[in-house]
Amino acid sequence: MLVTGATGYIGGRLARRLLEAGYRVRCLARDRRKLASRPWSTEAGVEIVEGDVGDAAALERALAGCFAGFYLVHSMGVVGRSFAAQDRELAERFAAAAERAGVERIVYLGGLGETGEGLSEHLASRREVEAALKTSRVPVTVLRAAMIIGAGSASFEILRYLVERLPVMVTPRWVRTESQPIDVRNVLHYLVACLAEPRTASRTLEIGGPDVVRYELLIQLLARRLGLPRRRIVPVPVLTPRLSSLWIHLVTPIDSSIARPLAEGLRNRVVCASDEAQRLLPQKLHSVKAALRDAVESTRAGRVETDWSDAGVLPGDPAWAGGTLFEDRRADTVAASPQAVFDAVCRVGGGHGYYAADWLWRLRGAMDRLVGGPGLRRGRREPERVYPGDALDFWRVIRVREPEHLELVAEMRLPGEASLRFDVERAADGASRLVQTARFRPRGLAGLLYWYAVVPLHGIVFRGMFEGIRRAAVAAEGAH
Repeated sequence: MLVTGATGYIGGRLARRLLEAGYRVRCLARDRRKLASRPWSTEAGVEIVEGDVGDAAALERALAGCFAGFYLVHSMGVVGRSFAAQDRELAERFAAAAERAGVERIVYLGGLGETGEGLSEHLASRREVEAALKTSRVPVTVLRAAMIIGAGSASFEILRYLVERLPVMVTPRWVRTESQPIDVRNVLHYLVACLAEPRTASRTLEIGGPDVVRYELLIQLLARRLGLPRRRIVPVPVLTPRLSSLWIHLVTPIDSSIARPLAEGLRNRVVCASDEAQRLLPQKLHSVKAALRDAVESTRAGRVETDWSDAGVLPGDPAWAGGTLFEDRRADTVAASPQAVFDAVCRVGGGHGYYAADWLWRLRGAMDRLVGGPGLRRGRREPERVYPGDALDFWRVIRVREPEHLELVAEMRLPGEASLRFDVERAADGASRLVQTARFRPRGLAGLLYWYAVVPLHGIVFRGMFEGIRRAAVAAEGAH
C-alpha cells in the first residue's frame, strides 16, 4: 500500500493501522527524517520513498507494485485559486501515475458537506480533487468526513483552546450549524476496512459518527469534559470567515492560513445523507461524548500519536553561505555526561519553557501571533524528546543526533532566517562541552534593524538558557 501524506495527522496514524492489519506499507515523503519519530517507520514491512506528489519520478517509484494508493494530500496553508488549481493538478498526476503502475484502487479522504452552490472554497476544492482522481481508469473510493475529533487534530485543538480560554464567546452564526463529527478511530477503521470490501470500489461514502449536533453544543460538551463552567455564546451576523480565522489565529495555536478554510467550511451543514458506509463497513461508532473524552484524556496523558502541526515543511540546510551572518555563540564545560546535557537541551520549549526569561519568550510569541506567525501556542508533541520535523513552539526541529546535536529553525515571522543549534561533546573526567549557537541571516534593512534591536536581550535569553541547561544537566546527573 502506498500512503501519501504519511507525515500528516491522518496518514501518520493510518500507516500503523495498515501494518497491524497485515499490509506492507510504502510512504512517500519529501524528507524521510520527518518519519523518524514514528515507531512504525522502522518496522520490516515499511518502505520510505523520498519525493512528493509533484515529482513524477518519485511518484512512479512509490506506486510501483502497489495494490492501492491512499491520497491524503491537502493544501491547507493557502487560500485562493492557485491552491485549488495546484491541488487539482497534483491529483490528476497521481491518478495517471496510478493507472500506469497498475494500481487497483485509490482511496481518498475528502470533506463532507452539502453539494451544489454555496460550498466553501476549501470544500469545493475537495470536490475538484475527487473529480481529478477519477480521471484515470483506477477505481476510486472516496470517504467524505465531517469534523474529525481526536487528540491533536486541528478541529479539536481549535475547539479546545476556544473553550479553555474564552468563558464568553462572540461567535459567527455558524455556531448553530449542524454537524456530524466523527472520532478519528472510526475514520481510520473505514480507511483500512474499505480495502477488503470490493463493493466500496468506485463509490463515494459519507462517514460520520452517531450524533448530529450544533457547534454550540460541542462547545458546551467539551467545557463539561474539561471541568469548566458553561460557556456563554453570543452569535452575531457580522463575523466573516476571514475575521473568524484571524480571531482563531490569535486565541489558538492554529495558523490563520489553516483556520480560514476550516472556518469557511463550518458555514456548510455537514450531515451524512446515507448510512451506506456503516452498512458496508460495520463498526461501533463512538459518540461525540466518547470521542471528546478520549481526545481530552489522550492530550492530558501526553499520548498524542500525531498532531495537526506535524506536516509542516522540513527545510534542508539553511543557505547561510554568503551575505551577512550574525551569530550568538556560547560554549563551556558542563560537569555532566553528554546524555544528561542532551536530555536537558531536549526539554527546551513547550510547557517547560526556555530556562530563563520566559516572560520575554512569551512576549515574543505574542508579538509573533499578532503579525500572523505561530507564536508559542503550538507547544510540543512530547515533553522530553524531540524528533526531526517536530513543531516546537515557533521552531521546527530539522536535525537530531542523540546525544550530540539538535538544530532548530525559526518559523516565527522574521525579516530574515534564524536557527538555534546545540552541540554536545564528550570532555575529560566524564564532563561535557556544550556549544549553543544562535544564527540570523538578515533580509534587507529591516533584518539588520531587527538584529541590532534584539541584541541587548541576548545576554538575558541566550545566556540564561545556556546556564539553565547547565544547571538542569548537573542536577540530573547528581540525582543518579
